[in-house]
Amino acid sequence: MDGTIVDTEPYWIAAERALVEAHGGTWSHDQAMQLVGQSLTFSAGLLQQAGVELEIREIIDTLTARVISSVRQQVPWRPGARELLEELHQAGVRCALVTMSEGPLAREVVASLPRPYFEVLVTGDTVSQGKPHPEAYLTAVELLQETDPDLAIHHCVALEDSVPGVAAAVASGVATVAVPHIVPLPDHGSYALWDSLSGRGLAELEALLAGPDPADAAAASWGGPRG
Repeated sequence: MDGTIVDTEPYWIAAERALVEAHGGTWSHDQAMQLVGQSLTFSAGLLQQAGVELEIREIIDTLTARVISSVRQQVPWRPGARELLEELHQAGVRCALVTMSEGPLAREVVASLPRPYFEVLVTGDTVSQGKPHPEAYLTAVELLQETDPDLAIHHCVALEDSVPGVAAAVASGVATVAVPHIVPLPDHGSYALWDSLSGRGLAELEALLAGPDPADAAAASWGGPRG
């Protein structure tokens, strides 16, 4: 979500800096880059190391509240994201949102969309292991399978923008598209590398699918920093 569909990473970095400075510390760009794509629990631990004297849960709640407040003022859409979502929706492709952000922020972003593009939401507070572990993507596939038992991993494509996110998607076994944003991603044989979602469509996602019938596009999953 963050970084793939919406450009909320600047919101997160501002929230992190404000929190660290409120506790008398300093927060550098390099430190902020270490948190991109990580679970909020991991991120909160690094903020504690930077001098934030709060419990993990308090840090997560404080950051999330700040980002939600910013999103309510303006949703910063990534180029091509809404257009691709609309095309997938019109084609009947089922979509899951897989993010390390927690439910309240994910639902805020989803509520701002013109249509119910996402059938399934998997958020950081609903899994036990965050990205780069594949649990979140595997959970999304399992939830989609509840109403379509014939759905398989090789029918699915994940769109990600961070190193942990891409690692999680690849480890889950789904075809993966990396669309780097804040942090560069190397060209690698285990995933497709796109410079943007602008101008990208269903046909290009279908072409990535393995299996006997690549035209049978069953699902797309969307992630990003915090997922």
